[in-house]
Amino acid sequence: MGHLARYQEWINHLPEKDPLQAELAAIAGKDEEIRERFYQDLSFGTAGLRGKIGAGSNRMNMYTVARAAKGVADYVAAQGQAFMNRGIIIAHDPRHFSKEFSQLSASIFASRGIPAYVFPDQRPTPQLAYLIRKLGAAAGVNVTASHNPKDYNGYKVYWEDGCQVTSSVADGMLHCISQHDYFEGELETDFSKWVACGMITVLGPEYDRAYLDEIESVQIHSPEELDLGLPFVYTPFNGAGAEPFAQVMRDVGYTNWHMVPEQIPPDPDFKTVGYPNPESPAAFKMAEDLGRKVGAELLMATDPDADRFAIEILDENGNYVPLNGNQTGYLLVYYILEGSREAGKLPENAAIVKSIVTSTLSTRIAEDYGVKMFEALTGFKNICGRIPWLEDNGYNYIFGYEESVGYAVCPQIRDKDGISAGMLIAEAAAYFRKQGKTLWQVLDELYDKYGWFSEDATNLVLEGIEGSQRIGRMMTALRKDPVTCAGGLAVTQTIDYKDGYQDIPASNVLRYFLEDGSWFAVRPSGTEPKIKFYFYSIGKDRSDAEAKNARIREDIFARIGQVE
Repeated sequence: MGHLARYQEWINHLPEKDPLQAELAAIAGKDEEIRERFYQDLSFGTAGLRGKIGAGSNRMNMYTVARAAKGVADYVAAQGQAFMNRGIIIAHDPRHFSKEFSQLSASIFASRGIPAYVFPDQRPTPQLAYLIRKLGAAAGVNVTASHNPKDYNGYKVYWEDGCQVTSSVADGMLHCISQHDYFEGELETDFSKWVACGMITVLGPEYDRAYLDEIESVQIHSPEELDLGLPFVYTPFNGAGAEPFAQVMRDVGYTNWHMVPEQIPPDPDFKTVGYPNPESPAAFKMAEDLGRKVGAELLMATDPDADRFAIEILDENGNYVPLNGNQTGYLLVYYILEGSREAGKLPENAAIVKSIVTSTLSTRIAEDYGVKMFEALTGFKNICGRIPWLEDNGYNYIFGYEESVGYAVCPQIRDKDGISAGMLIAEAAAYFRKQGKTLWQVLDELYDKYGWFSEDATNLVLEGIEGSQRIGRMMTALRKDPVTCAGGLAVTQTIDYKDGYQDIPASNVLRYFLEDGSWFAVRPSGTEPKIKFYFYSIGKDRSDAEAKNARIREDIFARIGQVE
């Protein structure tokens, strides 16, 4: 069925007073707009659904969400009655329609005989991931678009292990979803009915406390060993992180910390920040303003569902400097290892897991402490998915992370968690401050000891059908005409993960290693309309590494720019 036929089908089936009906009427005759909304079903994969909110099969709305929920329910039911009885936990962030989509999903699960567990309000993604295993649930759903702009929403699906679904599970769910029509039956929206009959349970505050206790269990040093007067600022970007972060800071005993007041209340439009991505330095403006006012040495932020985490620190000139995800990772890897050894808590056969596109400087740090570094594909279903294998093979998982500001500190929380990362970065800053050091000084010491790396992750955003096709052509061109030199340095090894590599499963990623130890990688995003480039250059000092990185990047983008 073509996009125009699909468009007409939706007009014919949508109730007359449904707001989506008026939205479709407003684009009548606009073929390109209709095509973008209807040329495909919104893609369902290991990240679930994610897309713009609106009318159409390629948008997030009550009908696309209901269809997905029915497919998820069918897949869970296919595992047997005992598995169904374990139920599904549903959480949501503050975005437009997040609560409505979560209640719709809970009602659909309940109507199909699957108990549903919901939160009374927004909660962090990692809290959902933790409680799946804590309660022994069959699966979980979080209605969130993470750090995307305000006009997006999403539908993350988790399995019984507390990780986002693997490819095989996602494929099975997609098959079930495809068996359903968008307009079969009435939308199951009587949430209160299913609560009253006990098929939907609203989780109480004890489940918030259980999550916080798990986070606080990974503290390394006692409060007496920290400078609890450390001045710092935190912002939740009007998302789900405010209350859990504040409670952890109160529990630890910090006395001089502040939250950006305008960015505490939930706001689906993110008016105070615009693009609520902690990787974006522009998002820290209000935190910087408050930081200067209160003399903060550290600024911290989480995205709307509180799984991503980023920081800014003071440099030697007293300026706030944003750290990329690799740099924050260096500090966390070093503090976890050094702090744990100092406190007598570093276990035998300790292991860290990072993604294949994350800097190898952290590998040097880990090896210096006798700790094994493992690699995984991007995404915490892959990083935390390593934990069972590590445990079965005698390793003790102590940390996992990737360069896109995701950090998994707690073995029992099988996803990135901005709250626990924030607790440990604050602890590291307070610990080193008591020793007379700043995080900036510690970072420089790490570069001095392990090598001056320049890290750069650059994205090309290419939206729509044409953008997706061009990204495909870029990857084809790189494979057809291999890169042999970049920035004046010879490529000594190329790894193409399309068919898998060693124990890493297949993925659309290319990785290039250069003669001096520098390297770079290319991969299309699995959740956003972009192709990502990762550059890591080693130099004799910061400026040398940065200049080398710029040359390599310039060469690669000149090559990519020729692909139409």
